[in-house]
This record gives sequence, structure tokens and C-alpha cells, in this order.
Amino acid sequence: MTNIDSAFPMPRVGRLPSGARDAISDVAGVTVGHLTLADGDCQTGVTVVRPHAGNVYTDKVPAAASVINGFGKSIGLVQVSELGVLETPIALTNTFGVGTVANAQIRQAVAANPQIGREWATVNPLVFECNDGYLNDIQALAVSEADYLAAYEAANVDFAQGAVGAGRGMSSFSFKGGIGSASRVAEIQPGQRYTVGALVLSNFGRLPLLTIAGRPFGKRFAEQQASETGPEKGSIILLLATDAPLDARQLGRLSLRAAAGLARTGSVYGHGSGDIAMAFSTAYTVPHQAERAMPAGAMLHEARIDKLFEAAAEACEQAIVAALWRAETVHGRDGHVRQAITDAIPDWQQWLMARDF
Repeated sequence: MTNIDSAFPMPRVGRLPSGARDAISDVAGVTVGHLTLADGDCQTGVTVVRPHAGNVYTDKVPAAASVINGFGKSIGLVQVSELGVLETPIALTNTFGVGTVANAQIRQAVAANPQIGREWATVNPLVFECNDGYLNDIQALAVSEADYLAAYEAANVDFAQGAVGAGRGMSSFSFKGGIGSASRVAEIQPGQRYTVGALVLSNFGRLPLLTIAGRPFGKRFAEQQASETGPEKGSIILLLATDAPLDARQLGRLSLRAAAGLARTGSVYGHGSGDIAMAFSTAYTVPHQAERAMPAGAMLHEARIDKLFEAAAEACEQAIVAALWRAETVHGRDGHVRQAITDAIPDWQQWLMARDF
């Protein structure tokens, strides 16, 4: 189903209802903050997703990840896979900013918990990346630890999307990409509803493959343009949050369904693409100290998880659409430009409604 409504700022995909904001922050407790660097050849930034407002190290969040295609340089995935929890917020930045942002997360965690690395175990920073080098002078190593802290402090339930934060220099399907978010509400059974929210760092896609709500949108536009050729070289990070009570194994299954939404937009998870999905639940936390009681609660029965899978696929597909439609045109290094899809195709609504599509 596609909603083409002049009052709606972008195509709406899927059939499930959205949360109030149609964003990952529809999952209670989740907030997002950005720090954007936009000055000439420097077009980059940091985005931080906070799973709750407290101390994530002492009150860890159940999580799991799926590596759809592993051409990426993230930090922290191995321990998340082993232990099934987050113990820092999730940070997004450019490829060469990963180490700097990880150091900032470590310093922040140690400042809040001086026992880290001494009486307690070390901390697992969690940083994801995409390569924004087409628009951003990535060799300048412009991202600083202060930028991470500023993005962290800016986290809110209401946040910008498009060419902001880590998404400032990203490209998708030869257009401007970046940060996109969406949410879907899944009714598991009458009276039992859970929200699945998605946030993506979208930096992938070949124009002829761009598909919007099942329609070959990019193919039609590419026929009129000298579109870029060659293999897929981009990447995407897909983050899923839910208030459903899932354990780490179930969250791993949920994260894998992000790939369904990604595929619907025209991705084939190409050789040079780093496509990584992570899911976490806010339904409970896991205490760091053994003296504190572990959470005692019933997990969602496996036979009722399909609606969450559907919500995850729809939310990710919609978030990718949001990253495209909410971006602005950006001029970057060496005269490179990425047009916003709404600037390149101002009559996109007529295109999608055309009978001869």
C-alpha cells in the first residue's frame, strides 16, 4: 500500500499503523541526538541513539545484531553477539571517525563509572559507520570526541532527519541520503500492541534499482539521466528498537528482518556494501552487578513474533524512504553535489501515481 497524499511529505509504504511521531522515539525511552559538521569540504557528523535516559553500563539493554553484508568497520559487534547486551549508547559516524567516537564513549562511561577497567570489567563501545567520502573530506578526520558528547547531550524524542548528524555526507541511489526514521505498531493479539521503531544511516543503492512501494521509481528516472554505473559500494546501518519483551536470541531474529525492508527499496546487499542491522528491547534492563536481581518477566512467545517481523520490515523500508525525502541538497568536497530527491524530481507524486509506471 502506498499513500500518495499532497499533505504527506513523502510516500508512505506498508499497511501497519505508525506511532505518533513515525520515528524510533515512538518506543518509550529512546532518544536521538545529532552533531552536524557542514563547512565546505567538511560534510559529516555524529548521531547518537540512547536506549534509555539512565546509565546504560549499569543497566544494560538486551540487543543483537545481524551482519547482512560485512563490508564495514564497526566497533563492538563481537561482544554484543557474545553477551547479548548494549552497555553504551549507539553511535553513528563516518568510517574514519569510528576510533575517535569509541574513545569518547569509553571516557564517558569511565567518568560515570570509575570502577570500569579496575574493580569492574572494561566497557564495550558501540560505533557504526558508513563512508561519506564522496561529499566529505574524510581524510581530514574532522570528527572529535566533543562532537560525540554534543550529539549525546542533544538527544531528544523529536529530532531532525535527512542530511544531519552522521547522515550529513551520505548518498543513496545517486541522491542525497542520510538519517531516516519510522515506526510501526504491531497488534500481537486483541489488546496487546507493541511498537517497533527504526533508524537508518542510509548510504547505499544504485539508481536503476530504486524501488518505492514496489514501483521501479529509479529505473524510470535513470532512463532520463546519465546515472552512475558500476557495482554497489555503499552501506547502510539499520537500528531497530522495540518495547516488546524479547530476549537476545529473539532480537537477533528481529534484526534479520530489517533486511526484508532493505531489499524492498532495491538493495541486493552488494559486494562492497556494509549492511548491518541491530535490534534492542526497552522492555527490561540487565544489571551489571551480580548482587542485583535479574529481571523476571515472560518473553513474547515465538508463535506470536511474526507481527513484529512485519513491523520491522515496514519500519526499515519507511525509514529509508524518509532518509531520501527529508534530505536537502548538499555541496561537498571538490565540487561534488548530491541532490535531494525532492529537488531532482519535484513532481515525484505524479510519477508514483502514473498509470504507465
